[in-house]
Amino acid sequence: MKKDVVKKVKLQTLDLSSIDGDGSFPCPHCGTLISPDDETEEFYTIVDTKVVGDELAELVIRCGTCGTVTALTGFEHVMANPPNS
Repeated sequence: MKKDVVKKVKLQTLDLSSIDGDGSFPCPHCGTLISPDDETEEFYTIVDTKVVGDELAELVIRCGTCGTVTALTGFEHVMANPPNS
């Protein structure tokens, strides 16, 4: 009898207020560049969102290359300090 293999996924966390530039960042596991401008879901897929009040507090994404799941936080800082301000 074949046993089902359960793959455990470690959740990575990335605070967007700690990165500079346009919000792009490399996947913490494989280095694939993940950009907020990519709306094709070629490089990442949105898994979950957390909204507090009417503000985005956390976005959970899955890397399209390696499958690493990353929780993005720090949206308050990003919205208050856009890259071109």
